[in-house]
Amino acid sequence: MAVIALKIDVDTYRGTREGAMRLADLLERLDIRATFLFSLGPDHTGRAIKRAFRPGFLGKVKRTSVLEHYGLKTLMYGVLLPGPHIGRRCREAMRSIAERGFESGVHTYDHVRWQDHVSAAGEPWTRRELSLARDEFAEVFGRMPVVHGAAGWQMNAFVPALEREFGFRYASDTRGSGPFVPVLADGTQGVPQLPTTLPTLDELIGREDLGGEDPVTHLLRITAATPMRDQVFTLHAELEGGRYLKDFERLLSEWRARGSELTDLASYAGRLHLKSLPPGRIASGEVAGRSGTLAVQAA
Repeated sequence: MAVIALKIDVDTYRGTREGAMRLADLLERLDIRATFLFSLGPDHTGRAIKRAFRPGFLGKVKRTSVLEHYGLKTLMYGVLLPGPHIGRRCREAMRSIAERGFESGVHTYDHVRWQDHVSAAGEPWTRRELSLARDEFAEVFGRMPVVHGAAGWQMNAFVPALEREFGFRYASDTRGSGPFVPVLADGTQGVPQLPTTLPTLDELIGREDLGGEDPVTHLLRITAATPMRDQVFTLHAELEGGRYLKDFERLLSEWRARGSELTDLASYAGRLHLKSLPPGRIASGEVAGRSGTLAVQAA
């Protein structure tokens, strides 16, 4: 039976308070596991406006109705309004999700700062940002995190070694075709990578090249074509936990009806022989429907 591991990226204050809770309610009702990866510092979503100058970014904004999904107030955080500190103000909400049995891990500290700066940052900057996220996670949950998923699939050469040093057991920082162990520049190995293998909903919404096929149908067609292949699907609290909640429920129901096992990253990793995963390298590449370059599993 093929596994589809569900990874939920929670990017914003609103997404933590509202979208993540709706998703937890839905998953609990359907008795499905998933991994919630939290942004733990200030919400500075408004500062992402600088990405307007990147190729493809405005097209994505138009396709996915950013204002509708994130809300005007969120889009002003860090620009016209102070960014609320998610770890401090949403502590009880995050704890309640973990107490309901859902795996919780680190997404980032400051989502916009990581996504916009990590690729060109040095080791001290990267260490500081990852330390802030790890320490805030420990404050919220009373334990150290074991799973990390980089914001926006953005990384640099220092992240894998720091994940190993900080005690993460596995990570989902990349886009790729299957689990691997990254080989670092010095020849040592990082923690196992469980890459996102399927396109995300926001990468499929409004795509002209899909010929009008809706995103859920497209995802079902992809997985039906490779029924025995394990997958990792990343969703966002702000989208699937908002306007697309019903679409996500339909996707889950169809996957389950077709025999897929829906679970979290912890359960997926537990089925793998982590010490015997193939070695691989992390490169920079493009993904259809998403602007800029991402951390990808090298061919």
